[in-house]
Amino acid sequence: MIDKFFRIKREHIAPVQFIIEGYEGMSTVSTMNSREAIIKISIMPDFREVIENLTGELKNIYHLEEIEKP
Repeated sequence: MIDKFFRIKREHIAPVQFIIEGYEGMSTVSTMNSREAIIKISIMPDFREVIENLTGELKNIYHLEEIEKP
């Protein structure tokens, strides 16, 4: 699994999780810190490009900010 971490507005955690996990079997989303609104996206290596393209689009809509592992 490839883990990427993002900071996001708290109210956007559920919609982003719903969208990403809608691509069944490609990745999962975990809330690492609900107060700071940090999520972890765990990506199956075969789907890295697909999910990175998706998160690139979601950055524009939900203002995802990629961060180092907290």
